[in-house]
Amino acid sequence: MKNSKKLFIAFVFIGFFIFLGFFRQIISFVVDYQWFTELGYTEVFLTKLKTQFTLGIPIFIVSTVLFYIYLIILKKDYYKKIQVYEVGKLEKRINKILILPSIFLGFTTATSIAGKLWFYLLNYFHAESFNIVDPLFNKDISFYIFKLPVLQELLGTLVGLLVALAMVTFIFYIVMFFVKQPTHYESEEEMKWNKNLIKNITKLGIKQLTMIGFMLFIIMAANFYLGAYNLLYSTTGAVYGAGYTDIHVSLLLYRLQMVIALFSAAALIYGYAKKAWKKALLVPATLILVTILGNVVGFAVERLVVEPNVIAKETPYIENNISFTRKAYGLQNVTVKDFDVQNNLTLEDLENNKETIANIRINDYRPTIESYNQLQAIRPYYRFVDVDIDRYTINGQYTQVFLAPRELDLNRLSENARTWINQHLKYTHGYGVALSPVNAVTSEGQPELLIRNIPPVSTIDIDIERPEIYFGELTDEYIIVNTKEKEFDYPLGGDVNAETIYEGTAGTPLSGINKLLYTLQERNFRMLISNALTSESRIVRHRNVMERINKIAPFIYYDEDPYIVIHEGRLFWIIDGYTITSNYPYATPYMGGRNNYIRNSVKVVVDAYNGDVDYYISDQEDPVINTYNNIFPTLFKDLEEMPEGLRNHIRYPQVLFDIQAEVYELYHITNPSIFYTEEDVWKIAQERYFQNQQEIESQYMIMKLPGEEKEEFVLSVPYTPNRLPNMIALLMARSDGDNYGELVLYQLPKDRNIYGPMQIENRIDGDSTISQNLTLWGEGGSSVIRGNLLVIPIEESLLYVEPLYIRAASQDSLPEVKMVIVAYRDQIIMEETLDLALERIFGRKTPAPAEPREDTEEGEAGEERPQIPAEEIIQDIESLIQRANQAFENANRSSQEGNWAEYGRYINELEEALRQLENETRNQ
Repeated sequence: MKNSKKLFIAFVFIGFFIFLGFFRQIISFVVDYQWFTELGYTEVFLTKLKTQFTLGIPIFIVSTVLFYIYLIILKKDYYKKIQVYEVGKLEKRINKILILPSIFLGFTTATSIAGKLWFYLLNYFHAESFNIVDPLFNKDISFYIFKLPVLQELLGTLVGLLVALAMVTFIFYIVMFFVKQPTHYESEEEMKWNKNLIKNITKLGIKQLTMIGFMLFIIMAANFYLGAYNLLYSTTGAVYGAGYTDIHVSLLLYRLQMVIALFSAAALIYGYAKKAWKKALLVPATLILVTILGNVVGFAVERLVVEPNVIAKETPYIENNISFTRKAYGLQNVTVKDFDVQNNLTLEDLENNKETIANIRINDYRPTIESYNQLQAIRPYYRFVDVDIDRYTINGQYTQVFLAPRELDLNRLSENARTWINQHLKYTHGYGVALSPVNAVTSEGQPELLIRNIPPVSTIDIDIERPEIYFGELTDEYIIVNTKEKEFDYPLGGDVNAETIYEGTAGTPLSGINKLLYTLQERNFRMLISNALTSESRIVRHRNVMERINKIAPFIYYDEDPYIVIHEGRLFWIIDGYTITSNYPYATPYMGGRNNYIRNSVKVVVDAYNGDVDYYISDQEDPVINTYNNIFPTLFKDLEEMPEGLRNHIRYPQVLFDIQAEVYELYHITNPSIFYTEEDVWKIAQERYFQNQQEIESQYMIMKLPGEEKEEFVLSVPYTPNRLPNMIALLMARSDGDNYGELVLYQLPKDRNIYGPMQIENRIDGDSTISQNLTLWGEGGSSVIRGNLLVIPIEESLLYVEPLYIRAASQDSLPEVKMVIVAYRDQIIMEETLDLALERIFGRKTPAPAEPREDTEEGEAGEERPQIPAEEIIQDIESLIQRANQAFENANRSSQEGNWAEYGRYINELEEALRQLENETRNQ
């Protein structure tokens, strides 16, 4: 009875100390559970816990028992070797003491395996097949992605356990030596024994160390067996993946190493049994020798056999690399079309592609974000993080737009305003968005805002009824809503602010023990003592959208650029999620580390007001996301379940497209010999941005693709041949409707020069009028910014468009769109607007003829001559005269002020107005 009571007290003390030791973890677990429950993802949260307990508890029990048995065996073996005998109560006490290290070792083993391998094992047992086998071992790709990593991790864990076991053995014998020293030695011998303590303890544990060594060699043999599969990621041959030398030398070496490792394990047992350690160690020594010789032979074969005749030896393996790399990056189904550039564009063609023309972007996102922050931030504590590119149907027209959410940046509050109440109760949310079309600017060269100001003012048929942004990219602090302290909503002017009370569903109630719980979690006792909190108050945590989605599903890789969408008067974030792995055989890595497989398999939607998070599977053919769906069946939804209004705004992600475009520079080649010699390598075209030459950025555009009937939202990038400036191809990704995700390559003619972007840039530099103006505008400290050069296919022609910005020398000046350069065929035209530039190239659209009168004269062929109303002619001429007079007055004023950059621009305007006036009067 006394023993039971002592045991109970001992367990109580142990439990208390465990509670203290894991107090923070317990608190975090409870609040995380509440948070996942609030979002409806309790099952996702518990999946990890259930799996870890399912693994950990049996491992803990079994390993604790085994460690205890092992320590008892060590103790008895120690007594036997030093010739002492177990003595009653002392031995029972020692046996009880051994329970504690056994429990500790069992707990460490269980937490290590369950904590590290739980997700690997779930992948192993829920793996979906790729239905693609590798050409060397004939195994499905799923084996390499889901199963091989688990086996390798298990072997690594076992090695760690064996090393730990060796250390435990050594430490145990040292402790036992001080508890019970040998008694059968004479005093002189005992002194010698003590002096060679380490050596003698090693002798005592030779049996255990032999068994550990035996198991290590068995594991080593298994590692060599699995190591052969790593040849599919070899970098020694002509391409990534197993090559000639890997298969003819390295594969045989792995097999031989495996056999020798097994013999080494047997040799250790023989050496222990026969006390013939020198003979036994010859086998492991042979393993080292074979490894060295194998590497030497592999090097020699690569240099002497393969390199002199690479094409003949490596062709099958190059084919494997091409095939598997294209599959890994989703490039196996690129639609290749010929685009025979004729450059025969007419005014009628422009009219037939008016939506394409109307959406040509003359704004760049970098100057636009500057303009938004200076013109629309309104208050210093608001900030636009970045500009998103999207498309909306605006007043019946399919329109490409820039838009950006106006977020609250607490770091911009004054020092005195950064109180706990302000940061967590008062300043809780951003407000509204700025939206402008990509193709229009004001007379000052700034974006033409269609949605602006606070509260949002919309001049289009898109309204925002719920503009508050409680969840965004800058919402890094927790907040408490429904308190006695009303929230700041938006500034009304002067010192007056509008206030609000949160009406959404986000947050965990701070009633009952929760108030203490979250006080401890956030380590701030103001929450506990504040009079502003009530029983209705709720704490809202993890409001940063990236942190929020990563906490729910950290096994998905997320795009770093969430974009805001207006849907039914509310604001939503859409984030692209990717499945990425480094274990796709034969696929060349093009991402960080060894990563060589990517799919955009998830679209995540976050409600900016309520914080609701939905995960939609956007690639049903991706086995990786289907495996995750098997593991977390309540996490994902089908893309068809996404509201149509949101689904209309999903877009092909730029991150994925840029990776694919880089891979396709080489992997558009499918002929192994041409691939190896790199005769037809492409490069993403270069452009000049600001004054620097850079790789052209992929661009979202609305255009009618060659051969298609209607405009659509696409992502595009041009290619040039390696080390040549002419354009060779255009890669496009489609984003609309049933065509979403389709990649189309338009191959340009190879028998003649098709201007590449840098050739156009050089022609712009070589144009005397343009270069003269660029020089003038750049004087006096002003700077000229050359925007992104757009390559736009229209019918059978290519149009090039580049905006020009001017930034004044004054502090905080904004870049202003001043000119638009259009290149077509051999013409380079610079005008104030895109329409004027197109008019100079293709002419003006003839106004519709007036209704013929009965006395209309007819020509010799009997055809009616179109009559332009006199009133319209007079209006055109008067408009041109006014424009010329205004340009003259502006030029005169600029010369008086000494602003010669402005003077040059106005003189050009005067010349152009006079030229058009001359043409108008001549035509009449």
